[in-house]
Amino acid sequence: MSSAPIKNSFASDNISSACPEVMDAIIEANSGIAKSYGEDDYSKRLQQKLSEVFETEVIAYPVVSGTAANALALATLTPSYGKVFCHEMSHINTDECGAPEFFTGGAKLVPISSKNGKITADALADKIRGAGNVHSAQPATVSITQSCEVGALYQLDEITAIAETAHENGLSVHMDGARFANGLVALDVSPAEMTWKSGVDVLSFGGTKNGCIAAEAVVFFKPELVQSFPFLHKRSGQLLSKMRFISAQLDAYLTNDVWLRNARHANKMAARLSQGLAEIKGIELAFPTESNEIFAHIPRDVIESLNAAGFSVTEGELDETAPPRFVTAWNTEAAEVDALLDAVTKAATK
Repeated sequence: MSSAPIKNSFASDNISSACPEVMDAIIEANSGIAKSYGEDDYSKRLQQKLSEVFETEVIAYPVVSGTAANALALATLTPSYGKVFCHEMSHINTDECGAPEFFTGGAKLVPISSKNGKITADALADKIRGAGNVHSAQPATVSITQSCEVGALYQLDEITAIAETAHENGLSVHMDGARFANGLVALDVSPAEMTWKSGVDVLSFGGTKNGCIAAEAVVFFKPELVQSFPFLHKRSGQLLSKMRFISAQLDAYLTNDVWLRNARHANKMAARLSQGLAEIKGIELAFPTESNEIFAHIPRDVIESLNAAGFSVTEGELDETAPPRFVTAWNTEAAEVDALLDAVTKAATK
């Protein structure tokens, strides 16, 4: 194996290749003709498969990016004069170039602070105000990320408490599941338990970071919430004419538990890397490693040494003061992890 993929593979799970099952599915979908705009057999089969996975009848819409999934889901749940409550480090607040505000027509994001990347039901309750006041944006939606931006996981009781607080105040609950599979296998619970059984109304179901090329889905657990989504789907350019190629990816991703296998492997490699970093003198983990992201406080000279060696350490992922981040993927190899640990060890002991 050449050194190039080893040195650069921890920058993000977005840089990983697609898994073989997804590639094979695209090739298969490329045979012959199929109905357009989501009327194809792949898209219909995906609807059925997602309903089986979540143990309830869902309505799902494939899209090609997590930004689109989040923004369109929030636009459906939130009026232009509404508020979306989220963690201050959530991607909808820091990493989506105003897409949620744009697609909602101007809804206000209300960030909530914490030290571990997760909001709490109590913190949410403290922020909910202004209902019925014509001078205030109206509370409408709460969005949580699983697994969250620092790699931490919402436990089921935390999701339930947030959802109960939200619903008691007339808010809908959205989950950004860009790394949904990683959180799911780490908690060892069912998709139903981590979503609608805990009070989640709409899910942005991610596949791109875990083996797909460009495939996500907006999953509605309550049909009455779909409302204008089909029109937003089309208007945003996410209703692809050849939707079969997106649906085929997700269909293959879900078949034979490929998505769970991929996530388990990524998490296993993250645990290996996290444990190794924690054992190196001068390195301190910034957050517990609960999924496939590792944040660690690393001395500047070590970072510079790693960059000089070609490892391209990712800094400032959360904000300009954030510690370096390493991300493992479905195809990260143990040898790659060990090569990085060896480089960190050598740099730290100079």
